[in-house]
Amino acid sequence: MGGGNRHESGTPLPKLAAGPVGQQIHSIYKARLAQFSGNGEYSSQSLQAAIYDGRASGEEYVKLQVYSPPDQSRPTFEEATSHEFKDTHVGASFGPSWSTHWIKLEIKVPQELRKKEHLELHWDADNEGLIWTEDGEPLQGLSGGGERIEWVLPDSFRDGKPHTFYIEMACNGMFGNAIGNSIQPPDPNRYFQLKVADIVAVNLDARALFVDFWIIGDAAREFPDNSWEEHRALQVCNDIMDTFIRGHGTQDSILQCREVARKYIGNVDSSKVYESEKESLVYAIGHCHIDTCWLWPWAETKRKIARSWSNQCDLMDRYPEHRFTCSQAQQYKWLETLYPKLFGRVKSKIREGTFQPIGGSWVEHDTNLPSGESLVRQFLYGQRYFESRFGERCKTFWLPDTFGYSSQLPQLCRLAGMGRFFTQKLSWNNINIFPHTTFNWVALDGSQVLCHMAPDDTYTASAHFGDVKRTISQHKSLDQDDTGLLVFGKGDGGGGPTFEMLEKLRRCRGISDTTGLLPRVKMGDSVEDYFARLEKKAANGTEFVTWYGELYLELHRGTYTTQANNKWNNRHSEIMLHDIEYLATMATIKDNSYKYPKREIDDIWEDVLLCQFHDCLPGSCIEMCYRDSDELYAKVFKAGSQLLDNALSVLGVAANTSSRDPYTAINTLPWPRAEITKIPDRQNEYAVVRGGPGVVSVEALSSTSKSTASIEEVEEGIFHLSNDQYKIKVENGSISSLLDILEDRELIPNGQKANQLVIFDDKPLNFQAWDVEVYHLRTREELRPSGKSKIVEQGPHRVSLVTEHKISEKSWIKTTISLAASIENQPSYIEMSSEVEWRETMKFLKVEFPVDITNTEASYETQYGIVRRPTHYNTSWDMAKFEVCCHKWADLSEAGYGVSILNDSKYGFATAGNMMRLSLLRAPKAPDAHADM
Repeated sequence: MGGGNRHESGTPLPKLAAGPVGQQIHSIYKARLAQFSGNGEYSSQSLQAAIYDGRASGEEYVKLQVYSPPDQSRPTFEEATSHEFKDTHVGASFGPSWSTHWIKLEIKVPQELRKKEHLELHWDADNEGLIWTEDGEPLQGLSGGGERIEWVLPDSFRDGKPHTFYIEMACNGMFGNAIGNSIQPPDPNRYFQLKVADIVAVNLDARALFVDFWIIGDAAREFPDNSWEEHRALQVCNDIMDTFIRGHGTQDSILQCREVARKYIGNVDSSKVYESEKESLVYAIGHCHIDTCWLWPWAETKRKIARSWSNQCDLMDRYPEHRFTCSQAQQYKWLETLYPKLFGRVKSKIREGTFQPIGGSWVEHDTNLPSGESLVRQFLYGQRYFESRFGERCKTFWLPDTFGYSSQLPQLCRLAGMGRFFTQKLSWNNINIFPHTTFNWVALDGSQVLCHMAPDDTYTASAHFGDVKRTISQHKSLDQDDTGLLVFGKGDGGGGPTFEMLEKLRRCRGISDTTGLLPRVKMGDSVEDYFARLEKKAANGTEFVTWYGELYLELHRGTYTTQANNKWNNRHSEIMLHDIEYLATMATIKDNSYKYPKREIDDIWEDVLLCQFHDCLPGSCIEMCYRDSDELYAKVFKAGSQLLDNALSVLGVAANTSSRDPYTAINTLPWPRAEITKIPDRQNEYAVVRGGPGVVSVEALSSTSKSTASIEEVEEGIFHLSNDQYKIKVENGSISSLLDILEDRELIPNGQKANQLVIFDDKPLNFQAWDVEVYHLRTREELRPSGKSKIVEQGPHRVSLVTEHKISEKSWIKTTISLAASIENQPSYIEMSSEVEWRETMKFLKVEFPVDITNTEASYETQYGIVRRPTHYNTSWDMAKFEVCCHKWADLSEAGYGVSILNDSKYGFATAGNMMRLSLLRAPKAPDAHADM
């Protein structure tokens, strides 16, 4: 009896607790972490308050003057600094949108800061900027809005004397000038206030502890709750906070906190953290995706390149492990032309192996819409540039952000010397999850490339703990290979990796080596090193899974149609370039004195390739980008017309058709042709053109020619058009009957109408210019004629009927159905052309052709091939292709017979059952509020 504390043996029990000890409430101790590193109500008592060890501002230490160029001009350094500068100050506002302001800074470090460990200029006007030396060398970009606002001051600035440099301020944010949602149309009157222009002393130990705590805290938040590693991380974080509090936040307490952190992450203060020989699974590569135009024009992209790439050169000097890769030969050429000093700095980093060109193409282009020849030229001009400037061609095709991938890319990549392909965009699918991460992608001809898609589902990772973790946890090909690429850095609007990202990755590596569980990350290798390891595995017997045919993106289907004028320019410039090269070659053969215009053709091709960038050609840019592309295409067509005239002159073919001399025609296609064509500049005069390729015969047709076409109104509003091959019945502007005379076959199903204009409500879930969703098909509405159909040509060589349809109070469309006389055994065709006044809002205009054909697949022209797609919705993969891309034609055929729809410059198409539907116009309001207007 009693309260004795002895064993029966008489030995005393050890006293382990001085009093009651409760179990930690896990959620409370985890929530506590935000107090230490956050900007909340305790920030003045937390680590945040210790990071900055002094600050100087005001005119005594930071004197500011400004020169504001007129309008939206972007003068060079030499031009800008030759002007008078006027005083300005923190709190001043600069604008409007897209304007440029050059700030001249004269800074003097005060006595009390000169012996501080680390000094930075902090500059934040919420917009982009570029720091220049007094003698005109670009040093580093600034992002604004709290990101990348610091520039490390040189030690030479500690002499107490004033030092001068410049900041070129661009009045746009990283993502243009929209207010709120960045993909809305830009605000033309946005102004930017200069908020910070300070000299700041930084406590590097406190800043390092901040990153330590950040990453260990992520381990506490993201490791499994039932893992000892998660529990250990939470204890370490709370120990760090307790140590800091007990030491009253002194420098000694900060150093003690870092020692506590090292128990979990090890020593992470240098690149030596990567020197252990332990096997890595995650290979991190810095990247800066810069959209060549998107929410900003080309002119701003040129400056984004300088801002972003100068940042990376600076980081390479500070972080030996940093490897940075960047694509797009056009961007390198702009840097070479506009920033030669910075280009020299980039070249030196390329020679060192730290700055790594990649991609092999002129721009990161769309792959759905450009012709096969355009894709070839993207690689030809890209690889030619990389080899000429840097001594070697690229081995990996790098295309992370394009809206689907043509089935012919593996073949063209192989021919361009690239057997590797990197992307990630299919992770955006909104219906089906793409099943592979690392696989062999097989083209129509059987060519293969080894493909890797970033498992983290982004090309702009922030290098968080979670990014490293997801690179393995989201990897879909672990059965074949358990490694993944982590592509990190600010992107789309440029910027690239930051010093915080590189510091975080060091700590992630430290956790893997010291504690474990987190996949081990490696820095210092290239993308080519990564693919070389995959290829070695394949050579040693690993069988990577295969994917045959196109990589269809189940999103952004509206880009096949948006910005119709831009797509017309692309198609017709491609045709023109083909004709120029064909005729120039013929002229070279005929006349030795004729000089093939290679340089001029190269210049035109580079302009066309630039316009095929993956936001420009698809139609997802802001309005000012299309003003730029219209101007560039006008230049292309002017230069191309002159080259055509020169070649035709050598060939003895006059471009002027005003005389009555015999006509000459040239067939530039690679097969013979025979067709009736209108004689230019002649009213209702036609000729038969036969032969080819090359110069062909031209036979003017008289009114008594044997082959004829006829038209008559058989009842009010009902017309019959016919030639030797077809009989067509048109009612209210639509084709209700189409009889193939030779086959005695009716093509239009009973009760249905071809050439039927239809309009749909077009409000996607997101991304107006990009997307059209499957539910838009539920809103189909037929357009009705607003007046009588009229005969506008009555033969005998061609007949035409025009009908006007009212779309709304603001919009109308006139459609002309034409039929030419048939010629000998050549197939004829029915032609439809339209003139439209389009002033709609979020509507989608299409034209339908129901045909009496049955097949479960339809065929579509693609680059150098034919792609077959389902006409049914059996599976979700089939249904996802409710809108697809085609080039010049789509075909629905059964055994021995079929129907093809040809187009002039349209790319969106759908075949559902026996309904063939060509997409004509869209009316999205963002990011271009006047798209297709």
